[in-house]
Amino acid sequence: MAGEFENKTIFITGAAKGQGRGVAIAFAKQGANIIAFDLEKKIEYPAYNKSSTQDLELLKEEVIALGGKIEIYSGDVRNAKDLQNAVEMGAKSFGAIDILFSNAGICAYGLSHELTENEWDSMIDINLKGSWLVSKYVIPYFIKQNSGVIIYNSSIAGLRGMNRIAHYAASKHALVGLAKSQAIELAPYGVRVLTIHPTGVNTPMNDGLAEMEGATPIEIAERSAGNLLPVPWVEVEDVTNLVLFLASDKARYITGSQYLLDAGLLTR
Repeated sequence: MAGEFENKTIFITGAAKGQGRGVAIAFAKQGANIIAFDLEKKIEYPAYNKSSTQDLELLKEEVIALGGKIEIYSGDVRNAKDLQNAVEMGAKSFGAIDILFSNAGICAYGLSHELTENEWDSMIDINLKGSWLVSKYVIPYFIKQNSGVIIYNSSIAGLRGMNRIAHYAASKHALVGLAKSQAIELAPYGVRVLTIHPTGVNTPMNDGLAEMEGATPIEIAERSAGNLLPVPWVEVEDVTNLVLFLASDKARYITGSQYLLDAGLLTR
């Protein structure tokens, strides 16, 4: 399968569904090797999480049907050993890792003063610590080869305050600080580090948040987004197109930046 990313390898967390899955499929179509990492089991928080052992297998089947190459690994981004194993085994399988899309994340509602410690810790550990941990194990490969791209999936909540999701906003703001600092650290090695900031995206997470509120996904999107363009959300395809661009040579001198995919929300 020939394409812009032929023989390149991308490591994706949260790869089995939603934005991670979309990016995996898009890169496979462009000839990239895929290292897909996901949880594959239900977790206590948030309650709507319905990950299963079949999700990664279904992704693998689709990538192979496209003529692509993929290695799948299940684990928890909060567990260093899970990530270290996936990075080392994936790099061994394909000979290198060229791109990291750190996408695994959760979101749930709750007033900041009413959150439990477990709810706060789960949000920070999955969204922030998980991103740092996967970068910790990928970066040495980038340094050795003097190249690489890290893209953290933040959110509009990484650039503004948000009602009833303070722990989510805090975790997503922190990704910006992590990315900017790593961009400085890794520039001498030709490694670029970026964050993307989508408004609401039409994914199973959006459905889960609606379930928590006893509302429809459209109602949730319209209530929380306030997009300037007349759309309730953006689609997974819009996210994949942005990631494809930022990982490509067309963006070769872009690093330390925050890229909005907000349908104009932050213009207001």
